[in-house]
Amino acid sequence: MARKERAANADTANPGRLKQIALTYKMTRRNDPKVGLIVAGVGIVVFGVLLGLGFLIGHPVYLGILGFLLAFLAMAIVFGRRAERAAFGQMEGQPGAAAAVLDNVGRGWTTTPAVAMNRNQDVVHRAVGKAGIVLVAEGNPNRLKTLLAAEKKKMARIVGGDVPVTDIIVGNGEDQVPLKKVRTKMLKLPRTLTGPQVTATNDRLRAMGDLMSNMPVPKGPMPGTKGMKMPRGR
Repeated sequence: MARKERAANADTANPGRLKQIALTYKMTRRNDPKVGLIVAGVGIVVFGVLLGLGFLIGHPVYLGILGFLLAFLAMAIVFGRRAERAAFGQMEGQPGAAAAVLDNVGRGWTTTPAVAMNRNQDVVHRAVGKAGIVLVAEGNPNRLKTLLAAEKKKMARIVGGDVPVTDIIVGNGEDQVPLKKVRTKMLKLPRTLTGPQVTATNDRLRAMGDLMSNMPVPKGPMPGTKGMKMPRGR
């Protein structure tokens, strides 16, 4: 009975994965029309090289099988990178894009979106990990300097000077970090805190609250939301 249930679950999961791959390909193709040709070309080249090498050494079957597997792997890697680049291209300049990047920065980080914001919708997000506190800001660079300075003072008052605070302004200008490189920038920061220190820092910040939790929200259903359903996923 358990085997049948596992088989049924696998059958229902596979169409979902295939559909997700198809949707990712369509999204990527809108921003990168040559993605199909490039991925196919990579697969053909890898398979052809290994198959040719197999004929040279007298083992075309073994090298052909190995070439097929490596070609599939190379195609998956190239497609994944181009899909990621296309996704960043779509998010570039959109409000909240930096928060979406922080959500996928990896394990060991606790992220809080919109810890500071002004009336012009310049916003600062926060991430806490072994590299300390990272403030990621998106909006007008001139206005963000004031916003970041105020948030840094607040962090120093709450967690003290032992926790490093790094600020990142998302953008393509001088002293800014492009959206697609924010995650890499954060992962390259030196690890200066231990696990217990990270937990203690998160506890202090959580006790302080954040902009979204401290914002007054009217009771009862939101106007115009009757019958609406929240979308699944992030």
